[in-house]
Amino acid sequence: MRWRPRETDPADIDRLTRESALTPVIARLLVARGVTSAEQAQEFLKPSLSCLHDPYLMAGLGSAVERLRAAIARNETIFIYGDYDVDGTTAIVILKTALELCGGKVDYHVPHRIREGYGMRDEVIAQAAASGVRLIISVDTGIRAFAAAEAAARCGVDLIVTDHHLPQADGVPKALAVVNPNQPGCQYPCKSLCGAGVAFKIAQALLEATGRQRLLPSFLKIVAIATIADAVPLIGENRIFAKLGLDGLRDPRNPGLKALLATCQLDGSRPLSAGDIAFRVAPRLNAAGRMDVAQRVIDLFTEKDEARAAEMAMRLNELNGDRQLAEQKILDEIYRQIDDTPEWKEAYSLVAAGDGWHRGVIGICATRVVERYHRPALVFSCENGEAHGSGRSIEAFHLLDALESCPELFTRYGGHSHAVGCALPVERLPELRARLEAYARQHLTPLDFIPILDYDCELSLDEVNQRLWESLAGLEPFGAGNPRPMFVARGVRLLQPPRVIKDIHLKLRVGEGSPNGATRRPQDVVGWRMAERARSESLVVGDRLDLAFTVDYNTHPDFGGVQLTLSDFARTIGS
Repeated sequence: MRWRPRETDPADIDRLTRESALTPVIARLLVARGVTSAEQAQEFLKPSLSCLHDPYLMAGLGSAVERLRAAIARNETIFIYGDYDVDGTTAIVILKTALELCGGKVDYHVPHRIREGYGMRDEVIAQAAASGVRLIISVDTGIRAFAAAEAAARCGVDLIVTDHHLPQADGVPKALAVVNPNQPGCQYPCKSLCGAGVAFKIAQALLEATGRQRLLPSFLKIVAIATIADAVPLIGENRIFAKLGLDGLRDPRNPGLKALLATCQLDGSRPLSAGDIAFRVAPRLNAAGRMDVAQRVIDLFTEKDEARAAEMAMRLNELNGDRQLAEQKILDEIYRQIDDTPEWKEAYSLVAAGDGWHRGVIGICATRVVERYHRPALVFSCENGEAHGSGRSIEAFHLLDALESCPELFTRYGGHSHAVGCALPVERLPELRARLEAYARQHLTPLDFIPILDYDCELSLDEVNQRLWESLAGLEPFGAGNPRPMFVARGVRLLQPPRVIKDIHLKLRVGEGSPNGATRRPQDVVGWRMAERARSESLVVGDRLDLAFTVDYNTHPDFGGVQLTLSDFARTIGS
């Protein structure tokens, strides 16, 4: 990896240390995360609902809430149009619950990933209109739904679009209201809300307008799950959602949520982390839309019977197992394609395709390909002449811009800078591969393919202790935008031969020398899945190493305590 220190201003660190009575290390970590004043530090370390922004700062939200309240007063059916991932399904739950608490009558539609695909469809709008619906509100979708907006207008339906994805350069759909912090002209301070976060802001406005603001904390558990699952930066309002929501998840009241956490073996005996949500809870919720129908998530969170909820949660667990099997099967084929195609070894981008690959998991597969080869990657499932794709990218490459350089190839496309979805005729795949490769070669250099390890500061091993770990715990939850603090220790000496654990993990015993040559406070460092690395570099006792590591806590009854978890290592230059 390329080690890169996070940029900070020493003056900001000194000022924050003085004004907030923080240690220089914690002050440096906060400054690196954009926190430079004592007031900001207080909000970051102790977030509260009082720190939430006024929802009416978001463009279009006032008009949206006014129309929703009118529909409630007239007993109109409010039709919510969502999406099939965690963000979309939880956004439906949030808005549906808030509207019903305010007396609204609600129906909703969550698309089937395979049969309908992403986005709003004209026929769903027409069917809703035919049933008497006169108001449709989207969640986590719709910012590029120009045709759907026109279909709603033709049907005499008022359309409210709420979304967080990036709009097209030529504007937003023509709707009664568009609520998206990323739309042109919107001055809302937090631009990184997920779809459920935007839905929460509408719920906040509705509940406050009807005197029900005391109910707001009950929504934070679901908003936290969506915020973490969608990997939006855990700063600003997203940090409030995540921090307070994770605290609330230790004592869930919703039967479906309680059953889901039990299935994930999260019983509230310890604080939940963002990792618990990202790697245990979110995959089970996403499995519904990937492998079956996303409706299952909404059913789970609206189920009142505990026994029935437990059955639903167990079914999601089974679907997640199916997802893992399907994912591995596709990955094996992709890796074989890449290994068997010599020219791909020097490629700047990767486009893999296969007949009948499960479309529900190709996005995860694209992520795994990027992790393995550190190249922007598109993975396509080909069916009936159409290639349905999902893409992920590396830090240096804006994947949506790359697709927008050849829009005529696609029947549809959209997404973010580093995650996209698209579809095109199968016969256009070779041209897409060639044009994406040409674009990548214009915008990338070989250096971009070496993963970057950003670290916060250098420490001596003596500074890694219980006090430091307790201070770091106050910065949680960690995730996008607020990464787990990364430290570097220079020139430590390897004191014992490397130990290999279960054939794949690595354990190093290291220490620092004092001026008289004695070794101070030996430390154990654990490197998960790094055993082969130690073998290839032939580490021997006495080697001087630079270590990049995080500080964790081992809860083992016999070996518990502060633990250094290795992220990378290198021989000290000049040793």
